[in-house]
Amino acid sequence: MCALAHELEARGFATVALAAVRAQAEKTRPPRALWTAGLLGRPLGAAGDAAYQTLVLRAALGLLERTDGPVILEDFPEDPPDAADHPGWTAPTLGAPANFATELQALLPVWQQAQQRFRRTTVGLSFQSPEHWAECAASFLAGGLPVVAPLDTPALTLRSLCDDIKALYGEAAQAAGPPPSARQVDTWFWHQTQAGALLQRLRVMAVASNNTALKTVGGRFFVPAPWVA
Repeated sequence: MCALAHELEARGFATVALAAVRAQAEKTRPPRALWTAGLLGRPLGAAGDAAYQTLVLRAALGLLERTDGPVILEDFPEDPPDAADHPGWTAPTLGAPANFATELQALLPVWQQAQQRFRRTTVGLSFQSPEHWAECAASFLAGGLPVVAPLDTPALTLRSLCDDIKALYGEAAQAAGPPPSARQVDTWFWHQTQAGALLQRLRVMAVASNNTALKTVGGRFFVPAPWVA
């Protein structure tokens, strides 16, 4: 978006970029940018937090009134409220599952509870029901390259599967009680679940693959850099 801002400005449109990665904004030097401490993809903070979102938007739009350019890069001074750990949150109770398939089976009722609570889900990118996820993942780990229609490549099939797994666990983590911070959810998922361990193995497999597309998505999208084992 920072690079796109230059093109829009050249055509007469005033722009303000919300920069999630400050180093990138420093390098691409958009005319105006506001860096926030939100998670990548969430520069406005948590969904539904209208008060914080309004503060960020007002600060961003305020850059349009500045005349000390040509490049303005400001840091928004407040961390998003969802950055703080909530002491009252507890992770879903799953016992000690032997593998991903049994863990997922135990988590499905919790995930369904989350859907009832929020009346939405972001799960569905893989075009597979959760009951088929373990089998699909196992096929990749065994050296296969399955493709699930309408996804047309193994790389897209596996990336979508990994996205669905992360989404389901993230939604289930919010099924009851106070909202956890992203750090609490990530710590639970990457350090305490069979699903997190599975995605680590899938990443290793993909990075070592002779399939160039699979190697690319595995290295970039399966496991966030801070959580790579």
